[in-house]
This record gives sequence, C-alpha cells and structure tokens, in this order.
Amino acid sequence: MTGLMNSATTLRSERAPLTEVPFSAAELPVIDPATKAWPGEDIEAGGIRLHVRRTPGVGEVTAVYVHGLGGSATNWTDLAAHLAGYAPGIAVDLPGFGRTPPLPDYQYTPEGHAEALATWLRALDLGPIHLLGNSMGGAVCIVLAARHPDLVRTLTLISPAVPDLRPNVNRMSDRRMALAFLPVVGTSVRRQLAQLTPRQRLTQMLNLCYADPGSVPKERIEEAVQEYAERAEQAWAATALAGSTIGLIRAWFARGTRSLWRFIPQVQAPTLVVWGTEDKLMTVRKAPRTARLLQRARLLVLPRTGHVAQMERPALVARATLGLWETAAADRW
Repeated sequence: MTGLMNSATTLRSERAPLTEVPFSAAELPVIDPATKAWPGEDIEAGGIRLHVRRTPGVGEVTAVYVHGLGGSATNWTDLAAHLAGYAPGIAVDLPGFGRTPPLPDYQYTPEGHAEALATWLRALDLGPIHLLGNSMGGAVCIVLAARHPDLVRTLTLISPAVPDLRPNVNRMSDRRMALAFLPVVGTSVRRQLAQLTPRQRLTQMLNLCYADPGSVPKERIEEAVQEYAERAEQAWAATALAGSTIGLIRAWFARGTRSLWRFIPQVQAPTLVVWGTEDKLMTVRKAPRTARLLQRARLLVLPRTGHVAQMERPALVARATLGLWETAAADRW
C-alpha cells in the first residue's frame, strides 16, 4: 500500500492546479479477507423500505454508501470495515438492486434514485452524513448533494458516472449486450445471456471493473457468486438493471438544468474524487473536469486501479476518505 500511496497523484493543468489529497495517519482496523459481508436488514423511513447493511462504528456522523449500476450494498464491505472506527456505516441497496424490491412507478434515473434516497435519509433524521458513491451511485450522490445540501456533510465520489459519450465497446461486460434490445436478433441474444452461470457473470464483471482481477480474495469471489445466483431468481432484477442503464444514458444526454454537469457545481460539501487509471468504464480523463467543477474538491488518481477503487484498494481509499473527514471537520478542506 505504501508504494501506491507514493505513486497516487493528482492530475493537474496549468489553468487550475488541484490541491493535494491529505491522507489520514490514523490507525485503521486490520481487515481479514475472510470477513463476511455485514448483516443485512430492511429499514423503512419516509414510506420507503430499503435493504441495508450496517457497519458498527463510532463517531457523530454516519457514513452512507451508495453502490453503482448492477452493484449492491456488499460493494462496500471492506471500505466500511476500515472506516468503522470513525463512523457508523449504512450501505444501501437502491430500489430494484440487491435485496430491495422496486417501488411502485419508480423512476430508474440518477434523479429518481437521489430523491428516493433523500426522502429515506431525511425521515431517518441522521443529520448531515458522510455520503459515498461509486459509478452510478456517484451520479446519484451528486444529484442528492446538489439538491439537498443540508443532508450532506462530506462527499466521496469513486469513478462517478459523469457524462461520457465516447463509443467504447470495452465498457460492456459482454459485447453481445449491445444487440440485446434490437428487434429480431435481440430475443436470441437475450436468451444466450440468460444462460450464463453466476460464476461466468462474475468473471465478466471482474474483468471489466478491476485492474487486477486475480487480486480478489477467494472469499469475496464466492460471496459474489452467491449474490449473482440470488439476483438471477429475482423477478425485478433485470428490469431494474435495464431501466437504470437507460436512465443513466438519458441523463448523459440531458441538456440545460437537467445535465449532470450542471448539478456538479451546485454541490457545496467538501468532496473527494477518486479515480483509477485503469478504469475501463469511466475514463480517468473525466476526472480533472469533474473535480474542478465542484466547489470544494480534491482529486486522487490511483495507479493500477480499475472502476471500483473501494473494493480494489479499500485501505488506501479509506485513508484518503478519513483525511477528507478530518480536514473538513477542521474546516481546512
């Protein structure tokens, strides 16, 4: 980890250099790779029921973790464990994902997810939270923080799904997905994709999201295989995934006040932006623009890291996130 900390960098330009990210020197809990995902439970608030995984912890501010497209609360197991000594944690399954069923007439868009989560959080009355989001969850957190600044104490964005309209077949876990919704051929393609085993689906995801898929502990692999098998039995999972994919792409094409690029400058909370140089889904070239559009942001770029830095480099991301919390508390961010 020391080598990665030394080589982690901030992208700069002559126009507006970005301030270095402070890493916390606090002691972090040692995480055993065999540690299982945190216990799950359903919590209803504001008329919305979400399945969550709670991390026991200390601290006055609660950390809330929001997964990406196709993900779930288990995407935060290790990072939440590292931060448990400094904040209690709640990792959510958004409606239609993980073990949370969809809501009636639900809008599978970044704005729809953000408003549902904001309603739920406000009803829980947790006070301003440390909000963390990855990929689509990052886009959701941007909208939430922009529209509901009173709910957010700090914001950590890990490869947030900001608009990225470049053609890129490598962004798909299976290139056949591009054909799945076409007339005539789509039916056959969807049938082929449905025949993939949970382990095959997981292998595709690891190759897409990690810089080094071989580094994933076997315990995490087996947990994920079981989760994929469970997802295959859920009547709503495919609809939620397809709907959220379409909703995210439409958000990328939105113009004017509905553009995600317009939401970003409205975020008032101190923000840490984390990006992996080997991210196949969201190019690291979007990182400087994202950070500079935010009012109070610092950018951390991690070498040899893919799309899910919180899973691939949990200790390093934890030190940077805790550095954000400490610096923001002292009003030095």
